[in-house]
Amino acid sequence: MPNIRDEHLYRQLYRIRRVEEEIIRLYPSDSIKSPVHLSIGQESVAVGVCSALEESDIVFGTYRGHALYLAKGGDLKSMMAELYGKSGGSARGKAGSMHLVDTAVGMMGTSAIVATTIPQAVGYALAVQMRGEKTAVVVFFGDGATDEGVYAESLNFAALKKLPILFVCENNGYAIYSSVESRMPDANFCERAESYRIPAVRIVSGVTQEIGTAAASAINKIRNTEGPQFMECLTARWRDHVGPDEDRIWKYRSDEELDDWIKRDDLAAIGGSLEPANRSNIEAAVETEIAEAIAFAEASPFPGDEELLDHVFR
Repeated sequence: MPNIRDEHLYRQLYRIRRVEEEIIRLYPSDSIKSPVHLSIGQESVAVGVCSALEESDIVFGTYRGHALYLAKGGDLKSMMAELYGKSGGSARGKAGSMHLVDTAVGMMGTSAIVATTIPQAVGYALAVQMRGEKTAVVVFFGDGATDEGVYAESLNFAALKKLPILFVCENNGYAIYSSVESRMPDANFCERAESYRIPAVRIVSGVTQEIGTAAASAINKIRNTEGPQFMECLTARWRDHVGPDEDRIWKYRSDEELDDWIKRDDLAAIGGSLEPANRSNIEAAVETEIAEAIAFAEASPFPGDEELLDHVFR
């Protein structure tokens, strides 16, 4: 009997991986009009956490946001058109890869500026609390964002007001090429969260199901008005900080460190547990969807000059 949950997780993980592999293929052609920060290797965090959410729940992310956008249900055609700078994009071609948004599914946006979506998410959580809603707010950020002062301020305010927010630290170990150990004397993010009396859990395995289970527990506490929760998820990006290339030549991390994560790739692990026919059907459907999204992006027009100042704060 097929494991429906594993099939769903595999589809999500495979879809994100293949979308980004197609971005790598397309990038040298200059069809994509913005820098890209790829999530390859980190997909399990977004997929696991979002598996615990309702469509009405709200997420904020980082410039490495393709995985979160897709895991939360963002429209793939709109995403590809946005990367192409086309008017069919999620922000009509004005935002590019680093500012993805799809408010219809609770994807409130990402930002190119490190840590800026953390206080935005806290503000949204305050509004949810004031309106008496049961919505959960989740903000994703990298370990580098914890270096910013606004991170500490946001944790403190969320704890003080007992806000309905889940903080998710995607700890890939590096802020660009600077390791966590080179930037701080104590890299225990959970202890730092707990110092604000925010319950915290650390997931070291990179296993999607384990991340999803921890997220479901945290979200349940949030819905029961128990205040903010914190998750640290260890992970690794397989490509360069920015762009489509590998980055082993820079030697800021060892090949052994990266290869260990690649060997434990949860996409391969879950895929290997599925019935071959079911796996093939999932992959074929995803490939068709991706091809249609690329065709949509290529066929969409660029925005006209008259749209330059539309939807811009003045």
